[in-house]
Amino acid sequence: MTRSRSVFITGGNRGIGLAIARAMAEAGDKVAVTYRSGEPPAGMLGVQCDITDPSQVDAAFKRIEEEHGPVEVLVANAGITRDSLLLRMGEQDFTDVIDTNLVSAFRVAKRASKGMLRARKGRLIFVSSAVALLGEAGQANYAASKAGLIGFSRSLARELGSRGITSNVVAPGLTATDMAAELPEERIEALRGQIPLGRLAQPEEIAAAVQFLASEQAAYITGAVVPVDGGVGMGH
Repeated sequence: MTRSRSVFITGGNRGIGLAIARAMAEAGDKVAVTYRSGEPPAGMLGVQCDITDPSQVDAAFKRIEEEHGPVEVLVANAGITRDSLLLRMGEQDFTDVIDTNLVSAFRVAKRASKGMLRARKGRLIFVSSAVALLGEAGQANYAASKAGLIGFSRSLARELGSRGITSNVVAPGLTATDMAAELPEERIEALRGQIPLGRLAQPEEIAAAVQFLASEQAAYITGAVVPVDGGVGMGH
């Protein structure tokens, strides 16, 4: 029987994060998720936390460590968008997205790695985006933040690999979540037309890739970028 691990997922109360949390909880892991508003998912440890606040991040880790033990699998999934064309994009729109999507990943990875280094094992998984590799008009801030996760993850793969810690990225394409539902229908249709498989991803399909990277079967995979995008990013 597989041992139950301490798993921490940022932004785990909706969309892709919730699908990952459910998949890992159903597999028997002890799952903790951060959320900012609303209710945490049932059956998991919900930790209210603004991941852009270092003190709240530290408090979240302390609570998780008390209840589940040191974090063994970290999934940095939390993200926001502030879409706008470059000349209309405010300075705050750019820095808010970078801080939430990239700087916060640094924050949680640094904190989680302390326990992983002591244990000489661990899994760091960063949820990026196909947009990180392809670019997208109106998403310079989002694409920059998600591309930054790739360089960050690969640097950690080199830095922490000798201690049995893997660091990988999952790059989803357009996924059927609340975030996608906010797009105009004609925009979704235009994007769907660029996808070889001709449909949006389901959150559970992204979760399956994350679950694999967190598994023992993926122990020799590190520094990888795994696209789950219906083929939209081929060659990138």
